[in-house]
Order: sequence, then structure tokens, then C-alpha cells
Amino acid sequence: MSWLPAPDPKQGDAHACAAIEQVIVPRARDLGGFSVRRALPAAGRQMVGPFIFFDQMGPAEFLIGNGIDVRPHPHIGLATVTYLFEGEIFHRDSLGTAQAIHAGDLNLMTAGSGIVHSERETSDAKASTRRLFGIQAWAALPKHAEERAADFRHYDARDLPRIEDGGKRVRVIMGSLYGETSPAAFPHPAIYAEAVLAPGAILPLDPDYDERAIYIASGEIDIAGDRFGDGRLLVFRPGDRISILALSNARLMLLGGEPMDGPRHIWWNFVSSSKDRIDAAKADWRAGRFALVPGDGTDFIPLPE
Repeated sequence: MSWLPAPDPKQGDAHACAAIEQVIVPRARDLGGFSVRRALPAAGRQMVGPFIFFDQMGPAEFLIGNGIDVRPHPHIGLATVTYLFEGEIFHRDSLGTAQAIHAGDLNLMTAGSGIVHSERETSDAKASTRRLFGIQAWAALPKHAEERAADFRHYDARDLPRIEDGGKRVRVIMGSLYGETSPAAFPHPAIYAEAVLAPGAILPLDPDYDERAIYIASGEIDIAGDRFGDGRLLVFRPGDRISILALSNARLMLLGGEPMDGPRHIWWNFVSSSKDRIDAAKADWRAGRFALVPGDGTDFIPLPE
């Protein structure tokens, strides 16, 4: 997805739990019947592991004829990680990919040295009312992989490990958690998972990486006596084992990984360790030097001026 203008996320609730380093409250932006909440980047926190951009899409209900319509736009230096709870988006890119993503699936698009993609809906999808709810994250690529060849991988929900136990259901999207490993490869140590909890369920989160966070997509949870509702990104201090108690039906995203190998510059849809590389990408898009999206090459998002 393209970087949409939105106010910066803000500091959240005061908390007593020593394991929590920062609470981030995304600021919502209404895009015309479609709400986006951005949790990363935020004041004082650019990344959690490799995750440098984290947007909640919806929940939204679209009427007949309306819906997602993101025109072709470029990326460099990152991977887009798209995961839906409800709905469908149709992805096309300059590699020739044409792929629908549904709830529980993973679309992992590695931009590397450059890719162009669009995210729309099919005419069949637009022929009925429907809901959309999900997360799109960007994961910064480590320096050794920033200029790798672009790539796209789709994983059906049945391809991603699913763990069910004691009122907990976890789907491992990237990395390894709870003894299961996702087939989705990423060139930097990272974890990413969806956890759906029934009231009273307790989910542990071990300190496998120094950088860890959870995003509360819905519901209410308790951590060491502190209560948190939906639309909160809780960033944890390194070294502590966390226990998450669901106070209601709750849906969480678990994310983290090793610290990235240095800060990143982010401008529009470009991420890089080098400002000069971003300037070059701007010039390439302005001059039409990116490859087109087959079947979707006549319309595009212009470079912001």
C-alpha cells in the first residue's frame, strides 16, 4: 500500500508494568468510509525489529461499487507484509503477479531494488456489500538485502502454522513462535503472528528477541494489572517474559525481532539506509524508469511534490 498522509501516532496510557517500555496510540484517519490507524513509525520509536510501518486497515464495510482502489506506486528497500482478518484485496505488481489475498493469508512482497504494485478489488467483489479489516506492515530490509531482486510470495492460510490450546488460537505469519515456524522467509530475524484469545485465556510471550511488541486489534487485555483496549501498540523492554490475559474476546498481533542494522530513512513509499538512494528512487519514478504493472499500467500515483 502507498504511504497515506496521517497524523503521527502519540504516546498512550500511563502504565505501571515495568515490562512495558512504551504505549503507542495510533491516530486514525478517515479516507472516505475507510479508516486507517498508523502505529509505526511513532515519536521515539521508528521500528520494532524490522517493522517500520504498521497500519490497521478498517474495520470497514463497503457498499456496492465502493472499496479499496490503490493505484500503482513504487517501493524500494522494504517488504510489504499484508494480512487480513476479513475481506479481500487484489494485488498486481511489475513482476507480473496477479493475486487475491483473503482472511488468514499472507502476501509478502519484497521490493528490494524496486517494484511497483497496485491494490484494488475485483469487479466481482465490488458487486456486493462486504467488510475489510486487516494489517499492512512494512519490514525494512537489512543493508545486505536492500538492493536484492524484487520478489513476491503468497501463502494461503492453510500454509501458515496454526496453534490452538486453552482458548488461544495463534497463526505464525513470519519467524518461529511456540514451537512452529512459518514457511515465509525474511532476511532478518523477525517474528510476526496473529493471536485470537477467549476471555480468561493467558498467552505467554518469551524474550526471544530484544525488540517485541503487541498490537491490540480488538478486545481488552491485562498485563501485570494494567488494562489496555483496542488500538494500542505495547512495546516491551528486553528480557522479560510477558503474560497476556484476555479480559474479553481479543485479537492481537505479535511482532518483533533483532534490532535493525542502523536507522532508516523513510520518504513516501521508499525506505533506505541511504538518503541518496531515496533521492535516486524519486528521480526514477518521476522519469518513468520503474517497470509497469502488466494489466494496470495506465494509471499511477504521482510523486508527491
